[in-house]
Amino acid sequence: MMTPSSPSDDMGLPPAPMPTRITTLLGIQYPIVQGGLAHLSFHGLAAAVSAAGGLGQIGVACFDEPAELRADILAYRQLTDRPFGVNFPIGIKAWEPFLEVALEMGVPVITITGGNPEPLLRAIQSNGTGPSGGTGPSGGGTCRTLVLVAGVRAAQKAEELGADAVIAVGVEGGGHLGRDDIGTLVLVPRIVDAVRIPVLASGGIADGRGLAAALALGAEGIEMGTRFVATQECVAHPAYKDALVAADATDTTIIERTIGRPARVLRGPYVASILAAEADLEARQADRATALPVLLPLIAGANNTRAALACDLDHGFVWAGQSTGLIHDLPPARDLVWRMVTEARAALRMR
Repeated sequence: MMTPSSPSDDMGLPPAPMPTRITTLLGIQYPIVQGGLAHLSFHGLAAAVSAAGGLGQIGVACFDEPAELRADILAYRQLTDRPFGVNFPIGIKAWEPFLEVALEMGVPVITITGGNPEPLLRAIQSNGTGPSGGTGPSGGGTCRTLVLVAGVRAAQKAEELGADAVIAVGVEGGGHLGRDDIGTLVLVPRIVDAVRIPVLASGGIADGRGLAAALALGAEGIEMGTRFVATQECVAHPAYKDALVAADATDTTIIERTIGRPARVLRGPYVASILAAEADLEARQADRATALPVLLPLIAGANNTRAALACDLDHGFVWAGQSTGLIHDLPPARDLVWRMVTEARAALRMR
């Protein structure tokens, strides 16, 4: 088993703030955002990231009932008063009752991933917490909205709909991705050139060099998912975290292509069975309507939860990006954030 990094007494004082448009927008010190992390992004991890100066997030996908989200937000606020986000993955469940809780609780940042963001953005705006007013990171601004995109047109559409920023995810990322297989290095500057709102880079980023590279590409910061799974505060099973540390960049693969929603996962016996089923569907030239009944039982959320929380990779799957090849330890989230900022500053000074 991988030995976690020791607590952060040796980290000393925090690095100086790293101001960008995204830190100003969100009221944070460093342009580092923790991803939504289905079934893993509870208040403990979110508070650790936010207290370190980044933006932690609580994920709606973690909860069956809106009351559970409310309780987790309250638990977060017992740990820190720093800004945080709530992630809404469109299409997983009915989001309306969860949004009601988030808005009632004055959540300062909402991120939207997967599916069409327009209904949710419109609901936020009609509640008075869109661009015209509401409770935001500074206590009196707006509820900031960020939309995950994987292409230029989607980014432009999010801007037209009133999103405050977009998160550009390249094909290296874990979880659900775009259909065009465009890498972060190419995707980010394309989107930066196409919109006026701030852009966060996501996919394949796990250290300060990735943060520096994102800033050099014109992004205003980064979002990370896989790297924050491999931290002490994440509730993922220790064996899942160890698997991320042990994995190479080639130890991930993409599933769900046959139903038009590609997603990157860590390889394992169960994933091999998903790929075999998809290969059979492709050989039979099955359309989406035929493929869905075959694949849905295999990719059900319960199979992801089982693997993530019990590390049963024989009977489930876990999301993971190619950044696995850059993960070598299991630090506290604070250490990770501060270390990345220090590394990024050093890398940028080399130019």
